[in-house]
Amino acid sequence: MIKTLIIDDEPLAAGIVEEYLMDFPQFQVIQICHDGFEGLKAVQHHQPDLIFLDVQMPKITGFEMLELLDEPPAVIFTTAFDQYALKAFDAKALDYLLKPFSQARFRQAIDRYLEQAAKEQIEEEKSALNALAEKSNRLVVRVKNDIKIIPVQEVSYFEAEDDYIGIHTSEGKFLKKMTMKSLEESLDSGKFARVHRSFIINLNEITGIEPYERDSYLVKLRKGEKIPVSKTGYSRLRQVLGM
Repeated sequence: MIKTLIIDDEPLAAGIVEEYLMDFPQFQVIQICHDGFEGLKAVQHHQPDLIFLDVQMPKITGFEMLELLDEPPAVIFTTAFDQYALKAFDAKALDYLLKPFSQARFRQAIDRYLEQAAKEQIEEEKSALNALAEKSNRLVVRVKNDIKIIPVQEVSYFEAEDDYIGIHTSEGKFLKKMTMKSLEESLDSGKFARVHRSFIINLNEITGIEPYERDSYLVKLRKGEKIPVSKTGYSRLRQVLGM
């Protein structure tokens, strides 16, 4: 259910919103408030998903009420005054219903809220999946028609290759389409270090570091690979290795 508050000092106007909401069973009106202070307390107590909010009310206005909330819910303004529209959208309102509004216009506002809520849910699901992928410490790659799961601890180093990342393991090299930046952010910085714009190495694979050209180095890995290390990468290595 979508928890909804109606905050309006006019009982008739509040009743119309409540009546229109009856066409949308997924919305639950948990309280009707008739001034800003009452509305503030109700929002803090119920933590609603959506509020229908009047502007001009006794004690404090709708805008003043929103300013007192650290994380206001989604807002649809309902008011008889059109001069507050710009301010309403500056306050990130989803819609601005000018009284008297029709049921069709009300439905447009509801559709807008549902569309926005759906987008936010998708983003939350993406974030959850990304977090899960990070915590699982593995990479999923396609090898011809098969799917292979590679534990990151089995990776010796990563190498940028155009739009792909080369994943080097004891079993060979695999390709995955992603950026070095997103890969770096997903890895444990205590176990992997970006030593060059094109290379991220597994710190457990390091057997030595030797000077190469001016202000650059080569890091030697267990299987004999030598990876270039930039000046910035060398500073980062010194920090994480405690050199």
